[in-house]
Amino acid sequence: MNLLESVENEYIRTDELNFGVGDLIRVNNRIREGTKERIQAYEGTVIRNRDRGLSSTFTVRRLAYGTGSERTFPLHSPNIESIQVIRHGGVRRAKLYYLRNRTGRASRVPEKK
Repeated sequence: MNLLESVENEYIRTDELNFGVGDLIRVNNRIREGTKERIQAYEGTVIRNRDRGLSSTFTVRRLAYGTGSERTFPLHSPNIESIQVIRHGGVRRAKLYYLRNRTGRASRVPEKK
């Protein structure tokens, strides 16, 4: 193990995170506003999952009032309080970028049986 890997291993998240692309998840994220700190939930469908060690990220897409928004979270960030899986999606793709062109009922992902 080289020096870089030994430094990275200190920051890697060790709790069990078992979510994948197509899952409906709720990410509780710590937000700092001045001296105050609060937790904000972001709920949506995972459309991308990058596995790159310490720099792993996942992208969550949500539809709110007919407008789609996406947010990319670093997986091993200390600002992520928790990740809850609400529903497992049954998809056959690694990236769900096609959901960007869909709204309403067409953007639903079927549940895994």
